[in-house]
Amino acid sequence: MHIPTLISHKRDGGELDPREIQQLIKGYTSGEVPDYQMSAFAMAVFFRGMTPVETAALTRAMMDSGDRFEHRAGHPPVVDKHSTGGIGDKVSLILAPLVACAGCWVPMVSGRGLGITGGTLDKLESIPGFRVRIELAEAADLLEKLGVVMMGQTDRFCPADKKLYSLRDVSGTVPSIPLITASIMSKKLSETLDRLVLDVKYGSGAFMRTKKDAEALAASMIAVGKEMDVEVHALLHPMSEPTGRAVGNALEVAEALECLDGGGPEDLRKVVLDLSETIAGVSREKLEALLDDGSARRKFDDLVAAQGGNPDDLPKLADIHKAPVIREVLAETTGKVSKVDAGLIGQAALQLGAGRAKATDGVDFAVGFDQLVKVGESVHAGRPMCRIHARNHVDFDMAEAMIEQAVGIDSH
Repeated sequence: MHIPTLISHKRDGGELDPREIQQLIKGYTSGEVPDYQMSAFAMAVFFRGMTPVETAALTRAMMDSGDRFEHRAGHPPVVDKHSTGGIGDKVSLILAPLVACAGCWVPMVSGRGLGITGGTLDKLESIPGFRVRIELAEAADLLEKLGVVMMGQTDRFCPADKKLYSLRDVSGTVPSIPLITASIMSKKLSETLDRLVLDVKYGSGAFMRTKKDAEALAASMIAVGKEMDVEVHALLHPMSEPTGRAVGNALEVAEALECLDGGGPEDLRKVVLDLSETIAGVSREKLEALLDDGSARRKFDDLVAAQGGNPDDLPKLADIHKAPVIREVLAETTGKVSKVDAGLIGQAALQLGAGRAKATDGVDFAVGFDQLVKVGESVHAGRPMCRIHARNHVDFDMAEAMIEQAVGIDSH
């Protein structure tokens, strides 16, 4: 196969044969195809796009680059959820154990946070001892025992995606719908799923800024699911304000535990139930009962214990990760909250140290925000709009200024 011809064909708007895509990815993974040729190919796709058949072929080729989950005969329905990232998005921590309680297997392979969006793995690692590095054999064992595992991508899991994502990051080709689709779907479909629900976010705190872009991405992922015979649902959610009232790693785990105990913010509970309902195979009422009667919380505790943590540490997370400076931000005027800009809150959390600007950065589990006001709520001058958890007073002042900019109060 002559790679320059293949790149030229895609550059000129041609459609590639699935076998050509398979060979290209195989060559790139093995090192035969150099980065500069793969960059040129990614840029051609960025400008020319791909058909659903091409995108499915790219997804399949990336799946074939490594190991996949293999489930025994007669297994329960295997399901998962993927979020395109948001601010305060701790949904996976609740959904995975909840859906496992409904009799499904949930082999959730998650990512780390990058930029302003937090990652599920970072949140889980704020639980002392929790292991996210799990090989597929142990993951299969956990599915048999608990019906759920929450883990990171192993070295043998979609290595082509890992390699291509790093390249896209430095070559200006991240915002390409076919490349995003193949990246997400190759990892999720390597879990060998029966059903998948996609939580596609749009707005200031999301990767897709407009609803139109979010719809295009959802349609692309559903089309790939269809090509590969997996039932895929997509729900679109605005990310104009954070989900729930907490942003930051340990702070979000604490809020997820409230929800697992049948409480927590109303908007968080709603999105968990909306997504769970599409894949769990049981009624919403049944799912609500599993949250309210403590079943989902017990399942989460069992998962924590199985993956190296101590469930007794969970109620103490606020003390285990206690920021040196914890102070409220007070409202200057009385009125109704008209906006809580998720993008600005995410930026502030990143500046505090709750996220990472580049993949090699560490994260601070203790810092972030909680007790955040929600749009539509009334606030009074001198009363708290949120609480900031910061490493020092300089960081607190920076975050306070950003909160004051992010929260709009309509005093009429």
